[in-house]
Amino acid sequence: MADNKFAAYICSGCGLGDKFNIAGLEKVAKTEGKMTVIKTHPFLCNAEGVQMIKDDIANDGVTHLCIAACSRRAKTEAFVFPTAAVSRANLREGVLWIVAEGSDHDEVRQEMAEDYVRMGCAEIKKMKVPEGNVKESSSKRILVVGGGMSGMTAAMAAADAGYEVVLVEKTGALGGFAKNLFKRVPFAAPYAEAQPTGVAELAAQVSSHPKIKVHLNSTLAETAGAPGRFTAKVAQESGSVTEELCGAIVQTTGFTTYDIAKLPELGGGQANVVDQAGLEALAIAANGGAIKRADGKEVKSVAFVQCAGQRDESGTHLAYCSGHCCATSIKQAMYFKDANPDIDAVVIYDDLRVPGMGEDFYRSAQQKGVIFTKGKASKVTGGDSCKVEFKDLILDETATVDADLVVLATGQVPNAGVNLDEWTTINTAADGGNEEAKQQRTALESTSVLNLAYRQGPDMPQFKYGFADSHFICFPYETRRTGIYAAGPMRRPMDMLQATEDATGAALKAIQAVENVGLGRSPFPRVGDLSFPTARLEGCTQCKRCTVECPFGAIDEDERRFPLFNEERCRRCGTCMGACPVRVISFENYSCDTVGSQVKAVNVPDEEDEKPRILILACENDAYPALDMAGMQRLTYSAFVRVIPVRCLGSVNTIWITDALGAGYDGVMMMGCQKGDNYQCHFVKGSEMAYYRLSKIGDTLKGMGLEPERMLTYEIAITDGARVAKIIDDYVAQLIEMGPSPMKGFG
Repeated sequence: MADNKFAAYICSGCGLGDKFNIAGLEKVAKTEGKMTVIKTHPFLCNAEGVQMIKDDIANDGVTHLCIAACSRRAKTEAFVFPTAAVSRANLREGVLWIVAEGSDHDEVRQEMAEDYVRMGCAEIKKMKVPEGNVKESSSKRILVVGGGMSGMTAAMAAADAGYEVVLVEKTGALGGFAKNLFKRVPFAAPYAEAQPTGVAELAAQVSSHPKIKVHLNSTLAETAGAPGRFTAKVAQESGSVTEELCGAIVQTTGFTTYDIAKLPELGGGQANVVDQAGLEALAIAANGGAIKRADGKEVKSVAFVQCAGQRDESGTHLAYCSGHCCATSIKQAMYFKDANPDIDAVVIYDDLRVPGMGEDFYRSAQQKGVIFTKGKASKVTGGDSCKVEFKDLILDETATVDADLVVLATGQVPNAGVNLDEWTTINTAADGGNEEAKQQRTALESTSVLNLAYRQGPDMPQFKYGFADSHFICFPYETRRTGIYAAGPMRRPMDMLQATEDATGAALKAIQAVENVGLGRSPFPRVGDLSFPTARLEGCTQCKRCTVECPFGAIDEDERRFPLFNEERCRRCGTCMGACPVRVISFENYSCDTVGSQVKAVNVPDEEDEKPRILILACENDAYPALDMAGMQRLTYSAFVRVIPVRCLGSVNTIWITDALGAGYDGVMMMGCQKGDNYQCHFVKGSEMAYYRLSKIGDTLKGMGLEPERMLTYEIAITDGARVAKIIDDYVAQLIEMGPSPMKGFG
């Protein structure tokens, strides 16, 4: 601490100098913030202002600086000082732009600004410059699991970018599902005809690429480690095992088609009723000529039944749409029309969904004579002459179609590995000695793809339909296993074009991960963050809450059963910090002290002043940006709130809430991301964990003699600028009606 030098820099630009008493802010920084250097500049973010700060760092030994200007989300490219710790006091978006105009607001505006200066100075006093965790031996090789179109595309993308790739394919040939297609839906202009798949050519490029090492007839026997140092044991069919060291993993294990035998009501299992994959096999056998049935008979009429076992609301079959099936049926109907225009081809659809340029493809099929009928099939009778019964949704009547061949669009079932919910239940029972569970566990282990040596289970988490976990809203491809990315139809239903684009994106994310890990940074999503958690072990009670609640499996236990942090897996969300009941976990630049000191720095008025104080702990990913946007839109809200951004609602330690309420704050608002199946939390489970913890704080408030309503939690989206302003005003009005906190004067 003796070598640290603290400085406060106050900007008077953007109208700040017109509305604030800058001298008053300087006085707060000096007398209460205890800053050694205090300087004001008319435009702190311009070249001259930034250079002033750089000169103070270089020449005057400034190590810690508080910038009182705009939001921490603004001018991030200007205020970069790698050797100094930096805090930001949000005077523009957080005060100037949200306090209503008028002389009667001047006092509360100034009080708000002074509090933010106090908070920024208090925060910087508790911060350190993160030193990082550079691993000089970090591997930059990319492991791709799955050799279909997605896998080959990901491998080529990474290899062409200059990175070594290890590709593991379970079968004896590259190509996956795509190698069994006669043609593919068009992906380039003019979008009127089916096009060659290009699978063989891509497989040849992958096999001959000098930076790609291919393991065929191989699976992963075990995958251990973390970003930058994954060790993958590749088991060949021959029995040999090769160990590969990799920095990141892209899983592209594709899908299987929904079992047609599960659809007897639609003719599944009957003669001359096939699924789309079965039709592709017949088309390959015909090689551009007239497609014949399996019994060798000529096809003069064909019916395509869409959504066969898909979009099923009964829970019996697939609940979702598989995305590609409509365009695939259009393509397959054109196989017949191209070979013989006199063949009757009808597509029975509920909703016709053709992504991308599919509209042109659909029009081309119409011009060739393909008939499209809006209907819902109820029964298919197979045999030498098939019959499709359906409800005509245009005429609202029952109709039938006779056909020599019926093709069912059965949908995609992801190959994502073991369902961890099922795994956890079975594994717990097996560890308890249940023999049946032990057998079930063995059977499950045989279906694992990655065979991860993680305490959370052998594969990635899955969504409710079995698709691999990925962050749809914010970070496609990103999973709860740091450095492991999902791509292609195992992540969500998609067509071949979408799968190749998906694979390219995942490869780029893998590259980002290995580069950041090599620099000691967080792989994602707090890219560039050099901090990582540490624990003061002498105070640890070994409660294991941090290990259990970490969303990313970044914390194990050492031989003494203390938390053991795996920095490369850590995403710096701080959920472990929020979970710790004894507050021994912290980051260099974010800790219970950095936030707690801000809570305590606010000047809480006495009861007779009739100025309530409300603490807002706002997630920096959605809620804090929403507050900024409210300011940018000049949406005013109460100047009685004080906002502290937190990395994630999961990082909130209950001590901050009890300290605030104990100090006389009238209320606490928690603002985080949406939780649940449709979560928007950047750290997946952080918001959910916060809600769980905070649901138990009622007893604490009751023990303090406080109403439960003095602490409320809200789900806020990044677009909720107007809503968040209204929420604040409504809550302040509610607290004013409730009356001052009985804790005022005891803080």
